[in-house]
Amino acid sequence: MGKLALLSVSDKTGIVEFARQLVDEFDFELLSSGGTAKVIQDAGIPVTKVSDYTRSPEILGGRVKTLHPRIHGGILARRDLPQDLQELEANEIRPFDLVVVNLYPFADTIAKADVTVAEAIEKIDIGGPTLLRAAAKNYAHLTVLCNCDRYEDYLQELRKNSGEISLEFRQKRAMEGFMMTAAYDSAISTYFAELNATEAPFSLFAEPMQTLRYGENPHQKATWYQTGEQGWTRAEKLQGKELSYNNLVDLEAARRIIKEFTVEPAAAVLKHTNPCGVAIAATLAEAYEKAFNADSISAFGGIVALNQPIDVPTAKALKTTFLECVVAPGCDAEAKAILGKKSKLRVLILPNFNEGALTTAKIIAGGVLVQAADEIVDDRDSWAIVTEKQPSEAELAEMLFAWKVAKHVKSNGIVITRDRVTVGVGAGQMNRVGAAKIALEQAGEATQGACLASDGFFPFDDSVKAAAAAGIKTIIQPGGSMRDKDSIAAANELGLVMVLTGIRHFLH
Repeated sequence: MGKLALLSVSDKTGIVEFARQLVDEFDFELLSSGGTAKVIQDAGIPVTKVSDYTRSPEILGGRVKTLHPRIHGGILARRDLPQDLQELEANEIRPFDLVVVNLYPFADTIAKADVTVAEAIEKIDIGGPTLLRAAAKNYAHLTVLCNCDRYEDYLQELRKNSGEISLEFRQKRAMEGFMMTAAYDSAISTYFAELNATEAPFSLFAEPMQTLRYGENPHQKATWYQTGEQGWTRAEKLQGKELSYNNLVDLEAARRIIKEFTVEPAAAVLKHTNPCGVAIAATLAEAYEKAFNADSISAFGGIVALNQPIDVPTAKALKTTFLECVVAPGCDAEAKAILGKKSKLRVLILPNFNEGALTTAKIIAGGVLVQAADEIVDDRDSWAIVTEKQPSEAELAEMLFAWKVAKHVKSNGIVITRDRVTVGVGAGQMNRVGAAKIALEQAGEATQGACLASDGFFPFDDSVKAAAAAGIKTIIQPGGSMRDKDSIAAANELGLVMVLTGIRHFLH
């Protein structure tokens, strides 16, 4: 008898070709159920239906297919234990060499805005996780595959080892099986916790994607794990060196800020997760040049994020200085050729800047802090104009720009902008006066008629007075201080416009 494989998959990507190679090249016999059996049979590949093998029909509309002793006996049998082999023979059960299973798309189903509880429940797989766990438990005697990307790896193993599979390979695939069932159960339990408005246990399941050269510093080991097929796992690296730990941290900060700007061409230059220059302009190249020149010293060796595909003029501008990474939603062919001459520059294409985590987590001693991501949409209609002097439409647009940037500056953070270009940034200071001083000094004469944004409220009126003395004309801040009235009075006395957003954007 040849080798025996059980194929039962929800995601049928690559399954027909894989089944064909198992049969034609390695003389496998195939057992399959439901829709998987049909697509294999329709492709002209010999396959036995599970119901024919077990002599038990699929029942309850397909809810029960593989939950049978002839299936699980063949999976769990220990081939080095005579008693197990005797029981297999007595019950006419064949041992499996390969089990290929993936699960109903529960997470994708509940992600739909209009999904009902009944629809979600129907996507809770029962037989699949049972098969996965059983096969993973018995990896010493068979292989389990739960990822379509592993089909070719399995075939290569067979070719390399004269039709056998190494124990190391089987153990790694078993690990992936357990990881899949753990993540699956976590998604289900979290869904039901949300239905019942209770706190679910926090769990994070991630698969190693890439070993990095090191972490923040050369003496720190680091690995890039992926939690799903979204975000940076979908990024295409067109060129350049391998991404480092620090590159990825900075790129994520760049993604978060550039997604704030969706209409006009925008560019952001970041260093150590803080924006050193952000600009909106009529063209992408102009936006980049303005963002870079906002603080060209800090921008040297920085990360650039662009909200539109890289065109030729922008590529030529990017090529003139040393940068670590550039990320954009696309890149013209001619622009790609221009950037290719700067071979060490990492250029990434991220199709969707909005694919990001809805929660953030920080590890502390003995625990994890989890919060909803700061994804609130800033709405001008909710602002309170608290000064006697009223802003013009152009000033409101400038304040919105400054406020969006301030959201992504480490606290305490102050941002000064003019003509929708950052001219001064004070980031991560221990007090707000210090942050304002740094931003004002960096802006220099560009403060004349500029806008100042603060990520937190002013506890005193000193920063307001310093801003007015430097020529600032508009201030946007959350408000909420016991001394708001002092800051408002100072703004009125000095002829400033002040807006309170009612929303704070601390970033620690």
